[in-house]
This record gives sequence, structure tokens and C-alpha cells, in this order.
Amino acid sequence: MMRLCLSLPGKAAFSHKQLQYLALAIGILSLGFGAIFVRWANAPGPVSSFYRMAIALVVLVYPFFRRAIRRGLNWRGVCIAFIGGVFFGLDMSLWSTGVTLSGATIPTLLANTAPAWVGLGALILFHERLKWAFWIGLALALMGAVTVLGIDQLDITKFDLGGLFGAGAGVFYAGYFLITQKGRDLLDALSYLWISVVGSTSVLLLVILVRGQPLVGYSVQSYLSFLAFGLVTQVIGWLAINYAQGHLPATIVSPMLLGQPVMTAILAALLLGETLTLWQFSGGVMVLVGVYLAHRSRNGIQ
Repeated sequence: MMRLCLSLPGKAAFSHKQLQYLALAIGILSLGFGAIFVRWANAPGPVSSFYRMAIALVVLVYPFFRRAIRRGLNWRGVCIAFIGGVFFGLDMSLWSTGVTLSGATIPTLLANTAPAWVGLGALILFHERLKWAFWIGLALALMGAVTVLGIDQLDITKFDLGGLFGAGAGVFYAGYFLITQKGRDLLDALSYLWISVVGSTSVLLLVILVRGQPLVGYSVQSYLSFLAFGLVTQVIGWLAINYAQGHLPATIVSPMLLGQPVMTAILAALLLGETLTLWQFSGGVMVLVGVYLAHRSRNGIQ
């Protein structure tokens, strides 16, 4: 009996650790599928993104209000979360437009340059001191982005416009992270996520109305892709990542999250038949290494 009692805690702890890594893997896979769903939807990028956020808004409304009634809300935190959501919505609009123009891989890769822009934003807004490794990483990421976009070839016909949208998305994604850095001190994870989704949904609807894009009249495949985009990428993906971030050290989670564009590239090759040129592949490696160095230098990851 004693032997059984002594063995159970170790077994439970091992199972719990497995669950944490499984959540991280599920999160990365779910986010990796995002660009695939956008391509399968055959709809304007902002429309796909609107459905992604709106579906998450509906799915999470009950748990949000249940928690808000029980714990209350910090209204300054609510405002910050909404503004953060606006930045995330603009990121989604640019990224998804880039995916419709240039395929799943390149815009997703360049949107994930956000950690480098977060460092610059922290320097300007919060006067954070940056280590030399950050500047090396930023320079490497920028050189990689230039290579991926085709600017180095000095041939406008080979310039990747969709990739440029992805790079612009990375700037707004960084803005979302910088705002969230302050807002998460005032709200719990679920409340912050739901309120920011309200902001994202609102700005995406505004973009759609300004551009005159239809919200209805799509095929069954499109609506199924919208549904999968909302449930798999936004709800399952982000909840799994948030769970992993709450239990695993940043030294594990941060490098693994850079696997998202790699996962997207693999899925795009298998499901969409996309391929990268040697230049694009080389530039992509430079971007990932540069972003990792920049992110590591700010977060003390060894």
C-alpha cells in the first residue's frame, strides 16, 4: 500500500507535465492551420478574420460573463484590452489579406517578426534597455525579411506584396503585445481575451464595411472554413497556448512558438502545394534565428 501511495504522485506529475507539452503542441498546430483555413475559405482576408473572432466571441461569452459577475472587472483594464484587440484586429486584417495574395507561408513568417518590433516599442515607450544580442537579432531578422520579400533582387515583378502585408501585420501584432503587457496586470486571462476579441471583431467589421466586402453569400466550404478558423485557431489554439504559458517556463514556450510559421509551411506544402525558393527558404531561416535572438535577449532566455 505504501509503495502504491509513493508511486502515484510521481505518475500524476509525469502525466500533468505531458499534458502541458501536449497543450503547447496542440496550440502550435492549431495556429499553424490558421493560414490554411484562410486559403480554403476563398473569401477576402478581413472577412475570414471577422468570422474567426466573431465565433470565438460567441463561444467564450458565457464563461466570460460568469467570471466577470463573480470577480468583477477593472474598467481601466477593459479599455486597455479593447484597444489591444483593435491592434490585433488590424494585424489579422493585414495578415489574412497577405495570405490571400501570396499564399500561407510567407505572410505568416513575416507576421511572426513581431517580437523584434516589441523590443523596439519597449525601448521607445518603456525606456527598456536592450542588449547587444537584440540588435544582432533585429538586423538578422530584417535582412531575412528583405530576402524573403525579394527587395534584394531589385525586380518589382518579383516583389512579394502579400509578404509586405504580413510584415505590416507583424508591427500591429507587436503593438498588441505591448498593450497586453500592461493590460494583463489588470484582468485575468479569460476576461482580457474576450474583451480584446470584442475590439478585434469591431475593427474588422469596420474594415469590411469601408472596403465594401460582403459578409454573406459564400459557399458551404467557405462557411466551414470560417467555423474551423474560429474554433480551431482562435478558441482551441489560443486557450492551449495560454494554458501552456501558465505552466511551462518561457525558456520552453518562447522558442517553441517560433515553430508556428514552420508548421504553416509544412501544412501549406502538404495541403496547398506551396513551395519556397532557395532565397525564400534562406531568408526565412534568417528571420526565425533573428527573432529568436531578439526575443531571447529581452526575456533572459539562456
